[in-house]
Order: sequence, then C-alpha cells, then structure tokens
Amino acid sequence: MGKVKDNLIVKLLLAVVIGIVLGLIVNENIIGIIITAKHILGQFIFFCVPLIIIGFITPSITSLQSNASKMLGAALLIAYLSSVGAALFAMIAGYIIIPGLNIVTNPEGLKVLPELIFKLDIPPIMSVMSALVLSIVVGLTVIWTKSKTIDKILGEFHNIMMAVVTKMVIPVLPIFIATTFAGLAYEGSITKQFPIFIEVIIIVIIGHFIWLALLYAIGGFISKENPLEVVKHYGPAYLTAVGTMSSAATLPVALSCARKSEVLDKEVVDFAIPIGATIHLCGSVLTETFFVMTISKILYGTLPPLSSMITFIVLLGIFAIGAPGVPGGTVMASLGLIIGILGFDDSGVALMLTIFALQDSFGTACNVTGDGAIALMLTGIFKKKTEKEVS
Repeated sequence: MGKVKDNLIVKLLLAVVIGIVLGLIVNENIIGIIITAKHILGQFIFFCVPLIIIGFITPSITSLQSNASKMLGAALLIAYLSSVGAALFAMIAGYIIIPGLNIVTNPEGLKVLPELIFKLDIPPIMSVMSALVLSIVVGLTVIWTKSKTIDKILGEFHNIMMAVVTKMVIPVLPIFIATTFAGLAYEGSITKQFPIFIEVIIIVIIGHFIWLALLYAIGGFISKENPLEVVKHYGPAYLTAVGTMSSAATLPVALSCARKSEVLDKEVVDFAIPIGATIHLCGSVLTETFFVMTISKILYGTLPPLSSMITFIVLLGIFAIGAPGVPGGTVMASLGLIIGILGFDDSGVALMLTIFALQDSFGTACNVTGDGAIALMLTGIFKKKTEKEVS
C-alpha cells in the first residue's frame, strides 16, 4: 500500500481527480484562492528551471573528460541522433494527425476565472537560453582547463539541484496540477478536452514501437546480425520499466536480458546498456514532442510553427542527454525549452507534466528497449574493428 501511495502516477491521477471535482463544486471565492496558489507554485517551478539546466547539463558535459573514448563518442552520437530522429518522426506525425483529432480549441459557454487574490512574482535568475549557453561554455572550459575545483563544485551543485527536483519540485507538482485542473474544470473545458489525452497516449505508444522497429533494423544492418536475436530477450526489461518508470531501477534486468543475446558482444553490452540508461531517451523525447504539439493545439488553438519545432527538437536532444534520472526527468530538464521556445504558460506546463507522467512508464520502457539497439550498433562498429586488428 505504501508503494502505491508513493507512486508519482497515482499522486498525479489523484491530483487530476481532486482538481476536477473541486473545480466543479467550488464557488468563485474558493476558485480565486486555488488559482492564486497555482500562480505561486508555477512561479516557483519556473524559477527553478534555469538552475535545473545548469545543474544537470554542465556536469553531464564535464563528466566526459574522465570517460573520453571512441565508443563513448559513438554512443553519445547515436543516442543524440536517435532522440532527434524520434522527435522529428513525432513532429511529422503531429502535423499530419493532430489537425484531424476532434480538438475543441474554443469551447462555448465557459466561465471566466476570477482575478488573483494577490500576485507574487518570482523572476528566474536568468533566461532559459542564458542558462543553456552558460552551461555549455562552463562545461567545455572546465574540460579544456582541467579545473578540478570547479568540476567538483559543479558535481555538488548537481546533487543540490537533484535534491531540489526530488524534494521540492516533484512534491509540489500534484498540488500545482490539481489547482490547474480545478481552474479548467471551473471554466468548463475539461470534459471536452480530457478524452483527447487518452487518444494521444495511444498514438504515442504506437509511435514507440514503430521507432524501436526502425532502431533495431538499423542495428541489424550495421552489425549484419538478426535484431530479433536481441529483441526476443527484452520482454522482462520492458515490463520492469513499465512497472518502475525508472531506467536506473531497470538496469540490472536490462543487462541480464542483453547478455542473453548471442549476437551482442559482452564487453559492448556492459558499456552500452548502463550508458544508454543515462543518455538514450528516444521514447521520452518522441512522447514530449507529440504532446507539446497537442497541448499547443488544445490551449492556444494552433500547432507551433515549424521553425520553433525544429529549434525545440535540436535542443531537446541535448537536454535529454543531461536529463535528471527521475520520473518525468526529460520534461523537467526541458521545461525551459517548452516555456522559452514554444511559449507555454503555466497551464500549458501543468498539462504537459500531467499527460507526460500518465504515460511515463511506457516512454521509459521504449528508452530501455532501445538501448539494446544501440548495443547492437556498437557491436557491429567496434567488434568488426577488433576482428580486423586481430586478423
């Protein structure tokens, strides 16, 4: 019972239900208090966004100095291309599918939300793009100058921001989401929009399997091996990821599954599966891309411009590599992109966090299963090199 109570999906589902019920039954005075709380919580979350970017992106760059190798470089490149490719696939599908969904962008007969009781603004210490550029500049210069003191400080700052995410941001998310859905229910739009969420979750899960099929086909082509000899062992890892929503928690099972394959090099497996659990988030990126397009259509009446989506996707691939290893970590790391590039407000962010969390287990399962394809590619690339050098 305790595990169920502490499960993030359970908390968010309860938050959605409680928020909807409150929005349907409370009067104007109470909803004024609720949306004021929503504003304050949203301000706190947005304040944390640049700090999260610096705390996770910069250490992920500096950590490469102690692990620099050709295989790591190849793994990083493949993981980035897989994430960006998955996002582009989702974007194209979004432009084709979303306009055909029964999305009501301007429902009639909505109530008007009252004014905030008071407005407390908490400005971020810097803009999102400033945080991203600072992270890249500091990360690279620390590597070039071999600044061990700054590197250590960045590692400690990473731990601090991880604590902020796990002990402050994530615990307030259910309240933030409940207040958001209370406002939507009070307006009267939620009953018209919520069924769309179920539709897009099903569409995204289908997209996961299509992308995995493509990844394994590429892996089979590079390695000249049958990818089914890897996929057939991945059932336990997929189901474990669905149950845990954590690549880290699934890692022992994923390693066991990959090592059962006769076509994967064992040394490559021991490298690729753990590193893939950290940097390869193709399922999460595919999901986020399709979801931001759907929410943009629901809340703002239009899909994001192609130029904004391309910029978002290119940067999202970078952010995914440094995403925190917590449920919803990809979205948490990329909140700045959602706000700064796509122009989402607090309602858009709340909806994004909620719908992403509802399918997060399937996104994680796609990430974990995709790591087997990366191991297959690396086996083909480096095993051949080794065999040629021996001969």
